[in-house]
Amino acid sequence: MIDVARKAGVSRATAARALGGYGRVSAATIAVVRTAAEEVGYRPNELARSMITGRTRTIGVVISDIENQFFTRVLRGASDVVRDHGYDLLLANTDEDAVAERQMVRVMNGKQVEGLIVCPVDPDEVDHLAETLSAGRPVVLIDRTVTALQLDSVGVDNRRATHDAVSRLISRGHRRIGIISGVQPRFLARALRQESSEPAPGETPSEGRLVGYCQGLREAGLGVDEALVVDGGFHSDQARQAARDLLSIPDRPTALLTTDSLLTISALQAIRNLGLKCPQEVSLLGFDDADWASLVEPPITVISQPAYEIGARAAEFLLARIADGGAASQTVQLPTTLIERGSVATIGPA
Repeated sequence: MIDVARKAGVSRATAARALGGYGRVSAATIAVVRTAAEEVGYRPNELARSMITGRTRTIGVVISDIENQFFTRVLRGASDVVRDHGYDLLLANTDEDAVAERQMVRVMNGKQVEGLIVCPVDPDEVDHLAETLSAGRPVVLIDRTVTALQLDSVGVDNRRATHDAVSRLISRGHRRIGIISGVQPRFLARALRQESSEPAPGETPSEGRLVGYCQGLREAGLGVDEALVVDGGFHSDQARQAARDLLSIPDRPTALLTTDSLLTISALQAIRNLGLKCPQEVSLLGFDDADWASLVEPPITVISQPAYEIGARAAEFLLARIADGGAASQTVQLPTTLIERGSVATIGPA
């Protein structure tokens, strides 16, 4: 700052006011000081500035699986919006680990972020989010909701998406439709027996997708065969094995529905490893339109989520909360799109 002041021919205090945007400084002096700062290569100490202003202009994003392309696109949408508003973004990945999530949220709070966008691992364990709110930092949720806190959330209607997918498979003649899901074991029984039109408290996306699958079958007069429902977990090895096991039963399904892109590609690998043909012997319909889904043979029929828009809308909500507190919390469900390609065959009379 001394170098800048000397170059501009002003006092150090005047240079500080001109660069910091506070106090009374003429426009002409600000221009001279900024030119001098550029010439001497001055860079502000953001930590010191935040201690003076109380603002870091930084947003924290805590996601559950950075390898999932859905979250990559969500992150891009959020990043574009916050950058356009002069904010920086800090990212943390939890790998669907609730302990890691609590730790990362506390790290973000320690960094004095002005707000958080979070994909919560466990909707029942949100004390760390309540602490964040108590500290005056707004929180917006993506992909998931919690009932214990009044928070903005942005996602899709998971039940409707898989209900419509099942209806489409049934219209193509399929009756034995398997599902490979990421539902945690403690939620599995609840999802299989859920008949209410309203989501259960703390319902996860995977659970909602499984409920939609069950409701689609029941609406068509078909029972839910629990032998056709398997847990694919969150890792490719587990997902491939789950798909192999499901496709190896004596009366295997004629179609598979998978609830995220990792499960979809794992199911496709299992189909090929077993020497089966898709879609002639096993049809495949996946959740999320990953980059590779239209490039493989056959190209995969998918339920596409507006991932970029989810991230962008969440960032807009958060910036509004930071600016003025915003209105009452709201839950936004953006529409999904069923993109038909070549991985679903028609069997028997359609």
